[in-house]
Amino acid sequence: MKILLASDSFKGSLTSERIAQLLEQAVAQVFPEAVTEGMLVADGGEGTMEAVVAELHGTTRTVEVQGPMGTPVQASYGLLPGGRALIEMAKASGLPLVKDQERDPMQASSYGTGELIRDALDQGIREIAIAVGGSATNDGGMGAMAALGVRFLDEKGAVLPGCGADLGRVQAIDLSGLHPAASEARFTVMCDVTNPLLGSNGASRTFGPQKGADPAMVEQLEEGMMHYAEVTEQATGVCAAFLPGAGAAGGLSFALMSYLGAERKPGIETVLDLIRFDQKLEGADLVITGEGRMDGQSSFGKVPAGVGERCKRAGVPAVAIVGGLLAGYEEIYRHGICSVTTTVNGVMSLEEAIAHSEDLYLDAACRMLRAIRCGMEMNRA
Repeated sequence: MKILLASDSFKGSLTSERIAQLLEQAVAQVFPEAVTEGMLVADGGEGTMEAVVAELHGTTRTVEVQGPMGTPVQASYGLLPGGRALIEMAKASGLPLVKDQERDPMQASSYGTGELIRDALDQGIREIAIAVGGSATNDGGMGAMAALGVRFLDEKGAVLPGCGADLGRVQAIDLSGLHPAASEARFTVMCDVTNPLLGSNGASRTFGPQKGADPAMVEQLEEGMMHYAEVTEQATGVCAAFLPGAGAAGGLSFALMSYLGAERKPGIETVLDLIRFDQKLEGADLVITGEGRMDGQSSFGKVPAGVGERCKRAGVPAVAIVGGLLAGYEEIYRHGICSVTTTVNGVMSLEEAIAHSEDLYLDAACRMLRAIRCGMEMNRA
């Protein structure tokens, strides 16, 4: 019997790695004859780079880049086997790098993310995945593309640095200086949101306020973004403004698709491809996944849904262990998950559950596995 272990972390209590260790203990107690294979997974959000690097025995590379507000920051990205790289935008251009009182999407730039991409290209990497969650920027990816050699010119021919305030000032775009290796590389945007670049659900109006934009600033950014999208389409010949996900990360996704020909894929799908989940699934009898809290949103780009869909296609049963259940969790059953077990086994506070998370998880795993063993014995009877 082969059991795959592929759970997301429980934020604030258990890492994906520790969960795999606890599952191995539970399997040894209930199915001592089974062979287990644990893997670290994440959905493209915080911690994805670390999980994938650890799973694939890759390395991290740290370089000094320009932070979202112009001050230098030390940012790391993952170097993976096979000449691949995984970059998290938040490491260089993320909202956590900016103090609350300093948030200003008019001045914030994605330049540092472009520097990470440029460094990866300089290292000979030709397959780059970019996770675009958690940005502090609303510059349409201008900063990132400027770091890669694209020149954005104003009406006087002066080069614009590339920030939210520059969106409406772009009159011409010079692509001649784009990093020569960009045309040789394959780019993937790891993105779960489907917001377009423009409109009521676009980058500026949906996400701008979270990054410090007041109502007047939101409208200024939207107007500038509309102009920038038109000039970009004229320069690249690509119409990407209304593609699903173009509005992610303040429009960085739009720039990656327009200037670099990037393909947009859900974060969990990219992660599962990177760690070659489908190959590991071959010959498996059961897959155990999970996340800290399961609700109606778990079916949209989260680890259990991504793992469950792969298992469903392969005809392998999958079950989930979760910290808690909220309204709408039942939707997960449509995505290949056969059963869900919670770690909480009595009345307790969140603080108590976190404090005893390891014992609770091990108990839940044993309960679930014993139920599976009972079902197998009934089937043999």
